[in-house]
Amino acid sequence: MSEAVEWVLHSCTVLATLPSDQALPAAKLAELHDVPPAYLAKHLQATTSAGITRSVAGPRGGYRLAKPPAEISLLEVVVAVDGDDTAFRCTEIRQQGPVAGPPASYRRPCGIARAMWRAEDAWRAALAATTIADLVGDLLVSVPPELLQAGAEWVQQVEVARGRRPRTNNPTTENPTTRRSQP
Repeated sequence: MSEAVEWVLHSCTVLATLPSDQALPAAKLAELHDVPPAYLAKHLQATTSAGITRSVAGPRGGYRLAKPPAEISLLEVVVAVDGDDTAFRCTEIRQQGPVAGPPASYRRPCGIARAMWRAEDAWRAALAATTIADLVGDLLVSVPPELLQAGAEWVQQVEVARGRRPRTNNPTTENPTTRRSQP
C-alpha cells in the first residue's frame, strides 16, 4: 500500500468530524498532516471520483465526505487511492529453472500463492468491515483530549481565516457516526 492511503484515511477522518456544510481545502488538509499538497490533492480527487469525498467549489470550498462516515469502508478508500490490484502476483517461478517440470505438473497454484491469497482475502475483509466512523470513534478514545481540542481549534482558525464564522463543534461530544453529509 502506498503512503497516500494513510494520508487520505487521515484526511477522511478529519472530514468526518466537520459539520455537513463545511469543507476543507486539500492544501489545508496537507498542512495539517505535513504532507505534499499536490500529491494529497491528486489522491483526494480519486476519492471524489469514487464517491467517497465531494469537491466543493468556491472561496469556502474544499473537500467533505460525500456520504456518512459509517458508510465509507477503509477498503473503499484503499481501492480509490491504490487501485484494486492484488497485493501478491504469482509468476509461477517454480516452472522455471533447471529442475522445472512440464506445465502439466503444476495444475494447482503452489502453497505460497494460496497462503498469500488467503492473507489478502483476510486483510480486505478487515478493511471492508472497518469504516471511517470506526476510525473517528477510536480517535475519540485514544487521542488525548488536549490534542483533540487543538485539532478542533485549528479547523476553526482555518474557517475564520477563510471568512466564515465557525460553528461550535466539540470533537469529544459530537457523534460523527450519526451525521449525514449532504451532497
